[in-house]
Amino acid sequence: MADDDNDDIIPGERFTPEPEGGDAAGPGAAPEAPLMINGQYIKDLSFEAPAAPEIFALMQSEVPAIEVNIDVEANAKGENVFEVVLTVRAEAKVKDQLAYICEVIYAGLFTVNVPAENLGPILLIECPLIIFPFMRRVVADLTGDGGFAPLMLAPIDFAQLYQQRVLAAHQAQHAANDAESGNDEA
Repeated sequence: MADDDNDDIIPGERFTPEPEGGDAAGPGAAPEAPLMINGQYIKDLSFEAPAAPEIFALMQSEVPAIEVNIDVEANAKGENVFEVVLTVRAEAKVKDQLAYICEVIYAGLFTVNVPAENLGPILLIECPLIIFPFMRRVVADLTGDGGFAPLMLAPIDFAQLYQQRVLAAHQAQHAANDAESGNDEA
């Protein structure tokens, strides 16, 4: 006998349940955790080794040069619910020949209950710190399964990335204000 309530597309056991009301804080009130991870998942995954198998012989005498780019972004998905997305692109070359390209887009779905002024650091520092180890494992497994040495991403200083983003935004705002005030004088 099939239970129609269990026909969800996403299995419930993969996600943290919503908190239920009614505790010592008052009638119907639920304690709000400042940060809760609801789930995490691979959004996109790509691995290409266009020069295989010939590249393996070349790699016996030459260590590949690997360039890694990482980006983080956050998008609102509902009231206090945000998707935080880590994107990594790793490109390995031996001499000038492409060994592989590895691209992974990994995301987490978070419920965040903090004041608005704290939202940026939570979404772009704390949330990425939570999901980064899982993305790191995916990248290592993917490159290893591709026939190469597993790529072990170094820990990322998401606080520094956030500070750089804030600084760049301030500089862009100042440049826009300067351009606008220059136009007003003309």
